Amino acid sequence: MDAAHDGSAAEASRWVELAGIDNVRDLGGLPVGGGGRTRRGVVFRGSTLQGATEADVELLMDGLRLRTVVDLRNPHESDREGHGLLAGTAVRLANLPVSREAPSATDAVPDSPDVAMADFYLGLLQGSGPSLAGAARIVADTDQHAVVFHCAVGKDRTGVCAAVLLDAVGVAAEVIAADYALTAQRMPRVHARLLDLGSYPDLPPVDHDYMAAEPKAMRTFLTTLHTEYGGGAEWLLRQGLTEGELEGLRAAMVEP
Repeated sequence: MDAAHDGSAAEASRWVELAGIDNVRDLGGLPVGGGGRTRRGVVFRGSTLQGATEADVELLMDGLRLRTVVDLRNPHESDREGHGLLAGTAVRLANLPVSREAPSATDAVPDSPDVAMADFYLGLLQGSGPSLAGAARIVADTDQHAVVFHCAVGKDRTGVCAAVLLDAVGVAAEVIAADYALTAQRMPRVHARLLDLGSYPDLPPVDHDYMAAEPKAMRTFLTTLHTEYGGGAEWLLRQGLTEGELEGLRAAMVEP
């Protein structure tokens, strides 16, 4: 396994430690096929940002130089939960919902015990072409860096967005799955914070299978992304991204 994904100090350095947000990490430092790594400080993934403290906002704005928040929650959820203190800053807020083709309030997690996580993620992909292409365009635009994209937990909708972007620029499936699995380290804290909000009554218990971040689920999803759509880059092109925009995404996210 690559040194950046073995639980070492290199992996730990990708976490952004905040008082009111539990699951934020840099997508930089990941090896890219053919050479190079994803750039640090460009794009971050996270759980809901609404609990950010004043110190957190200062770190995000001044430390990470945050300019754009991509909110992957559905519009009702986003309106209900808001963006906390970040709403009063100069940060651009873009709501690009990731949901199944027939969205429901339970898109934070599957609503049936018969739904495998990888199938759930495929449903999110199929229902979210414009949103995920829009997220790719934002990340490709260096004037909007740094970018944080998030949902509620920061695992499923955020995981699909991360997977598409990372796959599109050449990060291997095993590496993407290893990054996805890191959320398990923060799940108890994320789960407790969402329960405290009182607005996620259907959230399963923290030890439920749907709250797990098993790398196998992400690997299976990525296999389908390739077999059915040709991979993240080809899928984004099918959603209307141009070759120039795709090259811009690679240039923004990858350093030699």
